[in-house]
Amino acid sequence: MDRRSFIVKAGTAGLGAAAASGLAAPAIAQPRPNTVWRLASSFPETLETIHGGARDLARFVAEASEGAFTIEILPPGGDPSRRSLDLVTAGEAELCHTAPEDYVDRDATFALAGAVPFMLNARGLQAWLYQGGGIDRLNGFFSRQGLVYWPGGNTGAQMGGWFKREVSAVQDFRGLKMRIGGLGADVMRRLGVRTEPVPVEGIRTALERGTVDAAEWIGPADDEALGLLEVAPFYYYPGWWEGSLAPAFLISKAAHDALSPGHRSLLATAARATSLEMLAKYDTRNPAALRRLVEAGAQIRPFPQDVLNASFDAAQSIYAELRAANAPFRDIFDSISTFRNDTFLYAQVAEYTFDTFMMIKQREGALAIKR
Repeated sequence: MDRRSFIVKAGTAGLGAAAASGLAAPAIAQPRPNTVWRLASSFPETLETIHGGARDLARFVAEASEGAFTIEILPPGGDPSRRSLDLVTAGEAELCHTAPEDYVDRDATFALAGAVPFMLNARGLQAWLYQGGGIDRLNGFFSRQGLVYWPGGNTGAQMGGWFKREVSAVQDFRGLKMRIGGLGADVMRRLGVRTEPVPVEGIRTALERGTVDAAEWIGPADDEALGLLEVAPFYYYPGWWEGSLAPAFLISKAAHDALSPGHRSLLATAARATSLEMLAKYDTRNPAALRRLVEAGAQIRPFPQDVLNASFDAAQSIYAELRAANAPFRDIFDSISTFRNDTFLYAQVAEYTFDTFMMIKQREGALAIKR
């Protein structure tokens, strides 16, 4: 008898003996069923850079799991009054990709996961989230909402939006109608602005029809795609209400807890990769888009210093009120504010001086390749 036949027969006999003696046969591992999730995006497909965050997450997860964990991005449409997070809380999607500050009507603490006026830049926010305890603090809040939070990208510092007429002083804000959301809208209202919650797909039409006199979205790459220059010539900076915007993946806690430990870890890693990818895309695409906008006639304007100071002061007043009334907001805001103070202390020593010198050289033309 050859060796292979002996092993097969001996194994079969052993199983028979085990059955006869009442011993359980060794369990044969069964393949785990594939995990399929649904993702609702708050961003239109036409804006590839920010909508691409959902696509990147789905791609990273599918590739790393070799197809065992897939995320389907739900098509846009349906009831326009329902936001992407509504689909998650209703059980119609396992997660959404959204701007958390759009949900301040639920709780102002949502904004701290996305963007708040005069807070951190992209690099500082990334540091606070991943090394300053930010993600854990935010998840302490979101777990009470039945959600799990992971950062889902970053836009970098945004532009201040498109205006039909120039803003020379704070008084020019009085009576102005502007499309702006989040806590930035609260600040603008204190300066006399009438804020309008226009969805991104309707910004150009609202400017064209005079529903609003000004509107902000993100920055050159997206604003160019929306065609905003064609209806408002003055392009202001900086978008102090979003020194950086971190879109978020807000996940059903029940669905997240049902994942295997490996898939939970994979999801977190994929979200981190998505954040890196999005910021790199914006940093690559915005300079060329801004150049094209200027060549096409955009009139770039800085916000006057008194506008920035008045806006800053109004923001501090709002934060004082929120801290007094909202304990979760206070806990997270105090953490990020302490981090902000230290970040800008260091940045003005090394980062700012290097960046300023290099910007001067760029204006001198010294950074261009000499042919």
